[in-house]
Amino acid sequence: MTAVAASWLPLSAGERSVAIEVLVHGPLSRTELARRLDLSAGSLTRLTKPLIESGLLIEVPEAGTPAEVRQGRPSQPLDVVAESGSFLGFKITEDMVYGVVTTLRSDIVARHDRPLTSHDPAEVADLLAEMADELAREHPRPAGIGIGVGGLVHQRAVVGESPFLHWRDVPLGELVEERTGLPVVVENDVAALVEAETWFGAGRGLERFVVLTIGAGIGYGLVLGGRRVPYAEEDRGFGRHWIIDPNGPLTPEGARGSAVSLLTIPSIRYQVRAATGRDHSYEEILALAAAGEPMPARVVDEAGRALGVLVAQIANFAMPQKILLAGEGVGLMDVAAETVEDTVRVHRHPRAAPVDLETKVSDFHDWARGAAVLAIQVLVLGVADV
Repeated sequence: MTAVAASWLPLSAGERSVAIEVLVHGPLSRTELARRLDLSAGSLTRLTKPLIESGLLIEVPEAGTPAEVRQGRPSQPLDVVAESGSFLGFKITEDMVYGVVTTLRSDIVARHDRPLTSHDPAEVADLLAEMADELAREHPRPAGIGIGVGGLVHQRAVVGESPFLHWRDVPLGELVEERTGLPVVVENDVAALVEAETWFGAGRGLERFVVLTIGAGIGYGLVLGGRRVPYAEEDRGFGRHWIIDPNGPLTPEGARGSAVSLLTIPSIRYQVRAATGRDHSYEEILALAAAGEPMPARVVDEAGRALGVLVAQIANFAMPQKILLAGEGVGLMDVAAETVEDTVRVHRHPRAAPVDLETKVSDFHDWARGAAVLAIQVLVLGVADV
């Protein structure tokens, strides 16, 4: 596979700022775009002209404008040509790799998944290269690859630590680049999901935004001033030591009564198995709880209260405009939403504004899309400090 740069690369700093504004918030009129970027009309024309000529931006009709009026309009809104570039995104779990192809605006146009039968780094890189080749057959000339991994990632290239894959200091970006010839960005999977939701999803246009994920683990991402806040301890066990109930359950992962012990799928399954002697899937436990089966109902109710406390504490300290709840464990809200909402109210000031809690029913392709968004940001638009 050969890397092929889009015809509009590279972008100057000014062109980049215009492209990002239109990509995330467009279509935008030139007047609005100049206002947002504090540019004169002449400066904006100078910056947009090469972007239009290269095919990255396009003039589009204003919504609601009759066709006979559109012809010859001196200043039509600008939008990106979403199909001007395609990007590959991968999410690696303990036993699967989920792959997607997205447009420049992160719309998923293809999916491809493969079982992960080995955690050997070279074999994982081989598998990613095979999947990239298969996806590129239908969607040729991808501009780059984004990879999301549960773990600590250094410099968007090296997996410093991944408990799910049992990796330490694995140069995954280099391994995949060698096999594909494409530029690669590797990032913590929660960070990638937060970036995708901030640019193109639930957090678009918000100054203060939080993503909370529940599933195999607990993930957290904070956005302030419209930008994700990176931190050195990213995904080094968020939730294992966030104590929700000091008298709560003790599980193999996480301190007693921690968010991990109360909320993650493995911990919920462990608690039910320890109490009943029977192993159930997470979905079965939720169904049993909904049907009033005593022990599953108790465990799920405790999980609902734990989630309510966690959401309230995040709202109290981070003061976000919205909290997005995502991950493979969000089915908890189907059974315990009332418990969650009641608990949030109890742990908030009586006059506090209601918490805007949005639940996103998603699968691992959304996480793979997040990785593709990192590729768009870093490789294409040159956003170095996302």
